[in-house]
Amino acid sequence: MVTVKYLGLYDYRPSIPAAVVFAILFAITTAFHLFQLIKTRCWFLVTFVIGGFLECIGYVARAYSSTQYPNYTMGPMLIAYIFILVAPALLAASIYMELGRIMIMTDGNNYSLIRRTWLTKIFVVGDIASFVIQFIGAAMLSKQTASALETGEDFMKFGVLVQILFFGLFVITAAIFHMRFNKSGSTRRWATPWQKHMMIIYACSMMIFIRSIFRLAEFFQSSDGYLMQNEWVSYAFDAFLMLATMVLVNVVHPAEISTFIKGKVPDEEQRFERPL
Repeated sequence: MVTVKYLGLYDYRPSIPAAVVFAILFAITTAFHLFQLIKTRCWFLVTFVIGGFLECIGYVARAYSSTQYPNYTMGPMLIAYIFILVAPALLAASIYMELGRIMIMTDGNNYSLIRRTWLTKIFVVGDIASFVIQFIGAAMLSKQTASALETGEDFMKFGVLVQILFFGLFVITAAIFHMRFNKSGSTRRWATPWQKHMMIIYACSMMIFIRSIFRLAEFFQSSDGYLMQNEWVSYAFDAFLMLATMVLVNVVHPAEISTFIKGKVPDEEQRFERPL
């Protein structure tokens, strides 16, 4: 029974209202992101929208699974577990690409620790690797055998570790670019709205990073730990943080960056400039 227990055959009676509320909230913010995507054609946010859909479907499946208490079936529970687990990797992919576009907007490639042409490739490839490893690990748990459980758990731990390592390197890269460019004499510091988008990148990165640390701690505690046995923790350190990430990008949308890159604003950048 330990395999089933690990897969979320909960040590508590799961809250149906909580799952329904988060499914609705994720549906709203994802629908708005889809509208913004189509309207602005900010295509690098496609992965962000897909991640939102996975979160929404995951909590719909969790709500349905919660109604089956105490006789759960594997299908809804596994969908909820896998989709909620891997969705943040897709959100992270868009955050990586946003930094690359900020560098284009500011013409700040020379201030980056990693060349812009390689930056997106490196971090997105790392993110895809994390996504695939976690997905394989979660899928292996459905085999319901002791060996599959152990191997699947190891895969998931490794996948989250990969995500944390790449995210840590990404935050360092973003911070170094920020400091170097801020100290530069470039007039584009004032001619472009790069600062507020960097703040959004930091905020989203911090929330995804905290969520990843939580999931790693959860895996190491396994089914007997406090994190697995108390539902509120997963809502506080996963659901809420990922929802906040999506809403934050709704509010400060990266389409503004694409607008500057495409030259759809007046060329009279001097009117944005301030004395250095």
